[in-house]
Amino acid sequence: MTTPPEYHLFIDDTGSRDPDHELPQQRKDGMDCFGLGGFLIKQEDIGELKVRHTEFCAQHGIDYPLHSHKIRGGRGDFGWLRNPEKARLFFPELDAFILSLPVIGIAAVIDRPGYVLRYREKYQERLWLMCKTAYSILIERAAKFADSQGRTLRVFFEASGKHEDRDLMTYAKALKADGMPFAGDGANAYGSLPPEEFRRIVRGEPKRRTKEAAMMQVADLMLYPMAKGGYDPTYKPYVDLIRSGKLIDSLVPEQDRSSLGIKYSCFK
Repeated sequence: MTTPPEYHLFIDDTGSRDPDHELPQQRKDGMDCFGLGGFLIKQEDIGELKVRHTEFCAQHGIDYPLHSHKIRGGRGDFGWLRNPEKARLFFPELDAFILSLPVIGIAAVIDRPGYVLRYREKYQERLWLMCKTAYSILIERAAKFADSQGRTLRVFFEASGKHEDRDLMTYAKALKADGMPFAGDGANAYGSLPPEEFRRIVRGEPKRRTKEAAMMQVADLMLYPMAKGGYDPTYKPYVDLIRSGKLIDSLVPEQDRSSLGIKYSCFK
């Protein structure tokens, strides 16, 4: 029996996963969310991504990880981007690099105030960490897409810490044992996968990777525009990804985006 080809899913996170987390100050970008996501890539295309990443970094003399937060703010290793002339040259080339990659952006993004407002009264002290919700939705949608393309799915995530990584592994095992952790008519409307389908489609357990891996850097660079798009759909990097067909929303029928595309949960 021939083993089906694989899609690989590379996941990063953005924001605090704690629903009770309070921002120390209002963010300039107006965001208060937790998101998990990154991109899907065919297993056979990973070599191309690595080559393009190496070439881009060499072109700009970068021997440290590409990091979205530092790049956007000209922080740390990317302090040189506070020079307007250098930034003017760099950002269009960074955009072109991302848009050249054989990837499909996918994410689950949860607005924190909306999440607490919706679920606090119902669950009170048992309010889940948002990562459980985001991970379950993300993996299900990635699995559905991979299966629709005749492929299985293998998951890779950026190591965040002992407890965070352990939680993610627990969620992954629960999907294969029990299926989606949601109940009721609202969940049924999305055609949730049963546990046997997770076992069939998702290969093995999630694998840890560090920020040194090119794939995790690309996941980081793609996740922020997807999260920002939930607050501002005119945000240029998000619009560019959509127009270039680099997001899953560009690849599924419009009527199916609510159940198969990027998930924006608890937004107004």
